[in-house]
Amino acid sequence: MLCQDCKKREAQVHFTQIINNEKQSLSLCRNCADARGFHSPLDNMPFPLAEILSGLAANIPNLQKETETDPIICPGCGLSFTMFTRQGRFGCEQCYNEFRNRLELIMRKIHGASMHRGKVPVAQDKKESVETISVKEEERLKSEMEKALNAEDYERAAEIRDKLKTLRKTLEVEGKE
Repeated sequence: MLCQDCKKREAQVHFTQIINNEKQSLSLCRNCADARGFHSPLDNMPFPLAEILSGLAANIPNLQKETETDPIICPGCGLSFTMFTRQGRFGCEQCYNEFRNRLELIMRKIHGASMHRGKVPVAQDKKESVETISVKEEERLKSEMEKALNAEDYERAAEIRDKLKTLRKTLEVEGKE
């Protein structure tokens, strides 16, 4: 979408205002927005995601031990988990899968759980229902448990087994309703 003022550059700032129950929207490029005095109050406020991640990672004993003894490096970009916690950004899309187990520990620390328990957004094409999502989660957990067993990480395998039991009970309860 082009800037509504200069009609030359791509609009980057979108401003919506409601006056007397009438909605007015304005899409401007950065230059025109600056000229009008529009700016985000968060523009000069750094968000310390890296500091938050490194602080959380340092306070999870199991995670710290794993990171020291078994450093994980993403094959896609070469980013290590330690570097991720320092910079707060992934290097590529493969990082999500490579760091999944360790990220799960951090999510558990932040949210109290690593599995989403809230509402599921309605799929646009309505193909993916709650059951489909739950089945995918069950398959993912089975695969993860198999990996833990192959790595002889029985403590982790037991955690995953318990998650699977909880997921199956949830599916049974939802199926009866």
